[in-house]
Amino acid sequence: MAAFGAMILAAGRGERMRPLSDALPKPLLEAGGAPLIAHQIRALVRAGFDDVVINASHLADRLIDAIGDGARFGATVRWSREAEALETAGGIATALPLLPPGPALIVSGDIWTRYDYARLAGIAQRMAATPEPPRVHLVMVPNPGFHPAGDFALVEAPDGSLRVALDGAPRLTYGNIGLFDTALFAELPRQTKLKLLPFLAGWIAHGLVRGERYDGPWENVGTPADLARLDAALRAGDGDPQA
Repeated sequence: MAAFGAMILAAGRGERMRPLSDALPKPLLEAGGAPLIAHQIRALVRAGFDDVVINASHLADRLIDAIGDGARFGATVRWSREAEALETAGGIATALPLLPPGPALIVSGDIWTRYDYARLAGIAQRMAATPEPPRVHLVMVPNPGFHPAGDFALVEAPDGSLRVALDGAPRLTYGNIGLFDTALFAELPRQTKLKLLPFLAGWIAHGLVRGERYDGPWENVGTPADLARLDAALRAGDGDPQA
């Protein structure tokens, strides 16, 4: 798996996490005795994704000083600095020179999950071996309370895989865990704010996106209340803030 890169999206200010994120980068806020981003790096390394790119903008120096080159996690961490947060597609496009070609695992720095990233190894290998779809593989989760309408549906494709569809039911939420062929971002401008959704919708419409449903522990840590709930769950040892 070392041939495949990974990227943690960590540049945002975290407006809903204020005032905590005013003094500390959101990825450095702690749950269960460790920063949110440390949980992510360790999970990636356990799964074999030890070549990690992280983008940074808000209080970037604090974040970079805390994580460094990733050696203490068993990872090689490289940094993509943004003068202002460039949104998801803009951040990936700007970081592209730091990522190896082919599929890359892209995850958000403000989620916590028990999803095993190693489950994506075979999919990454197949994506690298053929130019045929899928070029994107999304991990979908049941709709959380803050996003009840969901994002997309999963429908069975002729080959038996699950195709991500713009329409259909039930609708699920993109869990901010995905494999993306980095070639999809090659023509996008760098250092430019670009949201992912318009591009993702186009790739879905062209049949390039597959996915899976994950029903295990997953938390989008967006507010101080979310952080407190996750911290309490991890310290209690159950590891599931939804329980």
